[in-house]
Amino acid sequence: MNITIKPVISISNVCRYWRGGIRSVFLLTFFAVNSFAQNPPIPPQATPTPPPSLEKQFFKNILRDQKKIWTAPFRLRGEDAKWLIPLGAATTALIATDRRTSSEVSRNGSLPAFSRRVSQGGAFYTAGGIAAGFYLVGRATNNPRARETGLLAAEALIDSGIVAQSLKFVTQRPRPNNDGGRGRFFTGGNSFPSGHATSIWSVATVIAYEYRDRPLVRYGAFAAATAISLSRYSGRNHFLSDVLVGSAVGFGIGRFVYRTHHFQTDKSNEDEASPKMTRLMPLIAPIYDRRNAVYGGRLIWSF
Repeated sequence: MNITIKPVISISNVCRYWRGGIRSVFLLTFFAVNSFAQNPPIPPQATPTPPPSLEKQFFKNILRDQKKIWTAPFRLRGEDAKWLIPLGAATTALIATDRRTSSEVSRNGSLPAFSRRVSQGGAFYTAGGIAAGFYLVGRATNNPRARETGLLAAEALIDSGIVAQSLKFVTQRPRPNNDGGRGRFFTGGNSFPSGHATSIWSVATVIAYEYRDRPLVRYGAFAAATAISLSRYSGRNHFLSDVLVGSAVGFGIGRFVYRTHHFQTDKSNEDEASPKMTRLMPLIAPIYDRRNAVYGGRLIWSF
């Protein structure tokens, strides 16, 4: 058993003055406390009821997500224009030029074999496998972050899949190799938006937000999602506008799921402005009691 002893030195200078010319009295106290314990005793507190686990709320959360996602246009605010306007303008420009940009890629794709292999990373079963991998590793190693990443990534994947398939059903846009590559809407097809782009971006966004403190993981997830999405264009599976909208839908839903269901430790009781102490720097706290004419200081050094 490891025992940590933390000596605590407290110095108090007390000055008391009595009426009638009584001489002043000075008091200096030294004492050491806190042995055979790693931390001071914590008073008993009522144990808060833990929130329901993400596993138990998984399908309920998806239903709640869908309600919020489809009603989101009614809750738009003025500040949303900073991303809605650029996205709308870029989508409009790409749709207008889709036929021309698509013709730059041969019918079999500019990088057919490579594009097909890369684009499989955005398949629903591949993205789902990534989410399942995080969850299983998190459960096996008792890693809460990996476990939550897997659950939220799977939730975002299902949410984005429902939205993407619904949009495909409504827009009815043929793929580049059909209908002469004109890319007209409502003529039968399932090109808009790109389902692969939607899937991989929803999963990658959750991973990137969960591991935002690890740049290699965060930017690696976004880079992989970008490569997979563009491979759908280079393989002539989708128009560029399909890829852009699919990526935006996946990113938006992934971020929404993370922000809505990510568990954050409550740090409201921590005093960020309070002085810190280290093994090299002691904590010096002043003692001031004007009513009792007590003035002094306290030196706490933990090592």
